[in-house]
Amino acid sequence: MKRERLIVIGGAAIALLLAVLWWGTPLSAALGFGNESAHYLGYVEGETSLIAPPVAGRLVKRPVDRGGHVKKGDLLFVTDPVLAEAEVMRAKAALAESKSRYENLLTGKRQEEQDVTRAQRRESEAALAEAELEYKRQSDLLARGINSRQAYEQAESTLRQLHARVASLTAQEKVNDLAARPDEIAAAKAMVGQNHANLEQARKRLEDQMPVAPEDALVENTFFNTGEWVPAGTPVVSLLPAFRVKLRFYVPQEDVARARMDQTVNFTCDSCPADLKARIIYISPRAEYTPPVIYSQSARAKLVFLIEARPEPGQTPLSPGLPITVVPLPR
Repeated sequence: MKRERLIVIGGAAIALLLAVLWWGTPLSAALGFGNESAHYLGYVEGETSLIAPPVAGRLVKRPVDRGGHVKKGDLLFVTDPVLAEAEVMRAKAALAESKSRYENLLTGKRQEEQDVTRAQRRESEAALAEAELEYKRQSDLLARGINSRQAYEQAESTLRQLHARVASLTAQEKVNDLAARPDEIAAAKAMVGQNHANLEQARKRLEDQMPVAPEDALVENTFFNTGEWVPAGTPVVSLLPAFRVKLRFYVPQEDVARARMDQTVNFTCDSCPADLKARIIYISPRAEYTPPVIYSQSARAKLVFLIEARPEPGQTPLSPGLPITVVPLPR
């Protein structure tokens, strides 16, 4: 009797195993355990910011150390700024020169120069008045036959010259009050704009050689020490902001359809507080494992999809590489 019972149990076990192999049914489901009891495994990943100088130079200052924290705006490092500072000074001088030239074209002659022209006009007007009297006198003398015609013509010529002289100085006074020609003013203004842009470019190059933290972050690593030569574009400091820490975990294909963007999931990790939550920010459109030729029941059971989630702010900081376990998605 006991032997027959063992035979029956053995036959049932063989039948169950054959069913699993034939239909590709997970063994846990065949034994009556649903997918709700399974957890998704993953790990913590950090997206670091690599801070590098745009030009090569010697590292003269690095006030941060690996493992420390920085606030937004804190100085990270400085590469030799001598050439960049000299370029800023040159650009400032060029801008000041072009501004002075532009303003000079707008204001006309100086007051002292205008006073000289005005005095010359008054002198010429006085001489003109005297020449008019002499012309009238010579005209009377010529009409009475007392003086020669040559003296009359000389007085007439002097009068005409002085009239022209007064007219020329009067016009010069008006010109002294005028600005330069519009084309000259436009060219000077364009030069001011060009030099201003050059100054901003020089300042930006100087700022790039002494970068500051773009946000509050952990100094994950430092790659150069003070005094070493840093090639252009080579990172000196890597930062890990708290908001760039995320979870990466894998969900079987039978559960991935329940995942939604911005959905909140619960997760746990070793020695972590309870009730940790994260928000889904990415669902992979492709499976991590693709079986050859054709999908079958057994092959489908092996498919998993990557999901990324961002931990809710204000929770315990998580270190990159830490294994985590995510609670199954609700049905």
